Amino acid sequence: MDVALVGMSGYAGKILYSLLSDHSSIDTINVYDHNLSEPIQFSKIYPEMVGNDTLAYPYDYTEIMNNNTAVFFATSAGVTSKLGEPFIEAGFPVIDLSGDYRLKNSATYEKWYQKPAAKVGLATAQYGLADFGGINPETKYVANPGCYATATLTGLEPVMNSAMFQLDSIIVDAKSGTSGAGKKLTDGSHFINVNENFSVYKVNHHQHIPEIMQQLKQWNSDAKPIQFTTSLLPITRGIMATIYVKTKAGVSFDDIDELFSSNLASAPFVRYLGAKLPDIKEVTGTNFCDVGVAYNETTQTLMIVSVIDNLIKGASGQAVQNFNQMFGFPENEGLKLNQVAI
Repeated sequence: MDVALVGMSGYAGKILYSLLSDHSSIDTINVYDHNLSEPIQFSKIYPEMVGNDTLAYPYDYTEIMNNNTAVFFATSAGVTSKLGEPFIEAGFPVIDLSGDYRLKNSATYEKWYQKPAAKVGLATAQYGLADFGGINPETKYVANPGCYATATLTGLEPVMNSAMFQLDSIIVDAKSGTSGAGKKLTDGSHFINVNENFSVYKVNHHQHIPEIMQQLKQWNSDAKPIQFTTSLLPITRGIMATIYVKTKAGVSFDDIDELFSSNLASAPFVRYLGAKLPDIKEVTGTNFCDVGVAYNETTQTLMIVSVIDNLIKGASGQAVQNFNQMFGFPENEGLKLNQVAI
């Protein structure tokens, strides 16, 4: 099978290329970039790829559909809403790592992203939280979830499918490494400002909030708005979402442990650790989301800790997982990653 990759200049795109290169059912990865006017060797763009004589080609949707079975978009927000329409109209398989088609309501998208929403395809795109539900075989356009959303929703899935919790009490304190901000240099991501520092950003305004709420509402129509805060860690990669939620009277740790163990058992790349709280290094370089819990019965407060590698589970790895589900490949094909923390 030949697949297309549009956009490889960002961190997630480069890792996606590497994962697809190890996929046993993929013969060729054809790379395209909407900013190119003529073909160019990878090594001219990425010096670390010296010796790789692969060419990146100017974007051409007709050529992509004629020469590939599926296309991955590893582009920034606002790009696929402009480029994706021909693929949607043709029913051509797309895995989209951007946020353009995650939200079903176009007004909500424009409010949070400050960009025009996609004019077509919102109703047909499936939100691809790969470990929960899987891809509908009829789906041809998968909107890959955001990194913060992946960690947060994985931790909250058991909560939203139980009557043990007070749904108006959810607080999410999420922290990310600097690669989550992408390659574009800003004052907030400058080494001098990040090193030996810890800062809060986008308070109440992070663009992943609406997709989190959209999914929570799908799981439980009684879901209430959450308090969601993001902070920047002085590390390269990884996300830790620390989630707090109040329980109803009479709930014990054993009740919670049984719920999480049962609900997360069938999630292919989720490891529930019980009372052992995970840390970021345990998942760096893997497609796993590790979840642990701690319960204070005195205050009736459950703490959920959910950790992922933002560039793999939060982006490229989940994209490959969605691709595997779309085409019926083994769930872990191209994702047999065993990074060992030191």
